[in-house]
Amino acid sequence: MAETLADSVPAKADAPAGKSPVFGLAFLDNLSEMPMLRQVGLMVGLAASVAIGFAVVLWSQQPDYRPLYGSLAGLDAKQVMDTLTAANIAYTVEPNSGALLVKADDVQRARIQLASAGVVQQDANVGFEILDKDQGLGTSQFMEATRYRRGLEGELARTISALNNVKGARVHLAIPKSSVFVRDDRKPSASILVELYAGRSLEPSQVVAIINLVATSVPELNKSQITVVDQKGNLLSDQAENSELTMAGKQFDYSRRMEGMLTQRVQNILQPILGNDRYKAEVSANVDFSAVESTAESFNPDQPALRSEQSVNEQRSTSSGAQGVPGALSNQPPGPATAPQTTGGAAGGAAAAIAPGQPLLDANGQQIMDPATGQPALAPYPADKRVQSTKNFELDRSISHTKQQQGRLTRLSVAVVVDDQVKVNAANGETTRSPWSAEDLNRFTRLVQNAVGFDASRGDTVSVVNVPFSAERGETIPDIPFYSQPWFWDIVKQAMGVIFILVLVFGVLRPVLNNITNGKSKQLAGFDDDMGGMGGMGGGDELSNDRVSLGGPQSILLPSPTEGYDAQLNAIKSLVAEDPGRVAQVVKEWINTDE
Repeated sequence: MAETLADSVPAKADAPAGKSPVFGLAFLDNLSEMPMLRQVGLMVGLAASVAIGFAVVLWSQQPDYRPLYGSLAGLDAKQVMDTLTAANIAYTVEPNSGALLVKADDVQRARIQLASAGVVQQDANVGFEILDKDQGLGTSQFMEATRYRRGLEGELARTISALNNVKGARVHLAIPKSSVFVRDDRKPSASILVELYAGRSLEPSQVVAIINLVATSVPELNKSQITVVDQKGNLLSDQAENSELTMAGKQFDYSRRMEGMLTQRVQNILQPILGNDRYKAEVSANVDFSAVESTAESFNPDQPALRSEQSVNEQRSTSSGAQGVPGALSNQPPGPATAPQTTGGAAGGAAAAIAPGQPLLDANGQQIMDPATGQPALAPYPADKRVQSTKNFELDRSISHTKQQQGRLTRLSVAVVVDDQVKVNAANGETTRSPWSAEDLNRFTRLVQNAVGFDASRGDTVSVVNVPFSAERGETIPDIPFYSQPWFWDIVKQAMGVIFILVLVFGVLRPVLNNITNGKSKQLAGFDDDMGGMGGMGGGDELSNDRVSLGGPQSILLPSPTEGYDAQLNAIKSLVAEDPGRVAQVVKEWINTDE
């Protein structure tokens, strides 16, 4: 084989033994020997690994962001962002919810900066400021009425939104056009949509307040024509119509407030004496909410009073009045007279009868003289006399109208439990517990009775009992685990980033780079050992003049075996380092020749 290659260059015998090639050159050289598809895949994989590593590092170093505003609705977004940028406050906008997020450490500072810049959240409702705009010369009456109605709706919505539980409101007014005919007259109506905060609701009293607010703001609007709906489609106005349930709720709240007030009174009187957590007091109040009205009228017969009196005295006399029964018989002429057949005594009795108006005669037949006038006394004429008297008396009378007030306390029950008294020995600091005496409990009972307004006639009861309290009467608050702390997740996030980078570097990048850089070098090192063994086995004159030359553009002449093992080894290493492809081709030819 030595004679087949004409152009030969002596190999460098002074090449340093065991010198490895430069990392960058070997990496590029080995990469160039790979197929194009493998090269592209390897470069893409390396680039993706580096990008993922940078992304993980940025994610682990990303600060904790907190919401500053749940939404930018109603805010000037440009003014908000300019203010935060000028204050050097980092911010971001959540793409899903639209919330404005800032760093947890900058939340308070961001709010102060926005408040100082005059950034306030405004609602989208248009109020009466719409009337301040120029309406133009040709504006119709319909447009003027529509603008006024729109402004009124906006003002009512703003007022309703001022309630604590209401996030926003929309008001729709249906105001019909007035008509001169009574049969065509229609009343206005209103519809209200309230948007409540999450987890909150409106009490029936609040719904009634909204209905009354709108009803009194629109002329001729009846409360029955107002509908209130929340954002979930629940009708709220029907709850206000059930007045019985509303009244029951008010009565229950009144009872609870009264019990709370009386319980607070008991606590205020016992706390300075017993101390905190040394007693428990509960009050139960029975309240009568029935409305009772009574009217009473009474008379006093012992005190009569003359109210009015009427007296009539009537007397009538006539000389000869009409006699007989009125009618035709009375006007008949008298019948013929007949002489009575009487005795003398009877005649004397008849003669003794004196006709009215005739002089009176005494028993002797003499005329009786009237002493007042000196004239003969005449027989009286017949007379009618009538006397009538009417008296009205007034008796003493009293009328009372009584109406009992609703919410009248009918019965009160108070229960107080007192813990044992604790005594501390000043000498050794030991604590002893002993029950209260009966006298002390009686004093506590009297204090509680005076505090709540005890009334025995009402059936009130007050019970004060001494019972030792349990040692575990307090509520145990569990400790927050460390994995729920905010700092724990920050540390975990950074640790995960470091672990991921280490795994990426030592598990992916380093094996790939070592495979590219040292893969073929190890293979060629094995070939060097084989070649060195072959050179060591040769000896004597048989291989003294045998030289191996590699042909090509720049031929390399290997030293003869007589020059020594070290020279041959250095030459082979230099050949492998300079042109490993040609060495591999020579070894391949050797193997084929041996076969």
